[in-house]
Amino acid sequence: MSNIHDVIVIGAGPAGYTACLYSSRANLSVLCFEGWQPGGQLTTTTVIENYPGFEKGIDGKELMKEMRAQAAVFGTEYISKDVTRVNFATTPKKVYVGEEEYEAKVVIIATGAKPRKLGLESEERLWARGVSSCATCDGFFFREKKVAVIGGGDSAMEEANFLTKFASKVYLVHRREEFRASKIMLDRVRANEKIEILTNKGVEEVLGEQKVTGLKLKDTVSGETSEVELDGMFLAIGHVPVTQLFEEINKDENGYLIHNENTMTNIPGVFAAGDCVDHRYRQAITAAAMGCQASIDAEKWLETQ
Repeated sequence: MSNIHDVIVIGAGPAGYTACLYSSRANLSVLCFEGWQPGGQLTTTTVIENYPGFEKGIDGKELMKEMRAQAAVFGTEYISKDVTRVNFATTPKKVYVGEEEYEAKVVIIATGAKPRKLGLESEERLWARGVSSCATCDGFFFREKKVAVIGGGDSAMEEANFLTKFASKVYLVHRREEFRASKIMLDRVRANEKIEILTNKGVEEVLGEQKVTGLKLKDTVSGETSEVELDGMFLAIGHVPVTQLFEEINKDENGYLIHNENTMTNIPGVFAAGDCVDHRYRQAITAAAMGCQASIDAEKWLETQ
């Protein structure tokens, strides 16, 4: 077997694993860099109820495990390391892990996105000590405690409602008076007796030394500051695409990769799929669909070369 693979896939969420499946099933040699924590954001969820084919839902980690295994059946190879740099100006394309070099005729980027943070020193210091971005992962640890959810979209509403299964009280903290959330999601929050909504409030500091003990808030209208005692803070203020590695590729103003109608980027032979491209739908099924598209587009492009 040649040292030059037909396809290298960078990323291992629904988009990455689906791209691996379709490419390897097309009898292409596929190498997937899945990072140290393969599976993407779905591994931080519990039951997924809206992925077709699972009447009773399926655990996020289990779904990713099945996707990975299915691609492996057709020959996909996996490296559980993070790519550190790339060189797409060459033919074949070069991908590096430290000083180790790997080559492929085409590359499919499916690196996804990560939760957006507030950018506070105290937030970083207390990360995993009461600060989290995943209610389904960490909500259990806050039984009969007070927590806050930061954000104003559907994700924030969902997180707040979910946390009331465990917490004695949930504060929903939002910088504005208006919410981006859909009416049905906002109505559910407003109807939940355990949730108190704090509008026009921004987080100035996460309080606590070894663990979260409260938040220092600033009123975005009056400028006045106040403090609220609680045990945990959950971020739900959007996501940042994991695209910093790809300086050669065109991006939009928010850092999402730009591809054409055939999922190819501005660099011939480099394709992109999933949440590193999609800032609109951000669903497991749409990511998987884009992984399928990128694989088929890559296969057809290879045939022309």
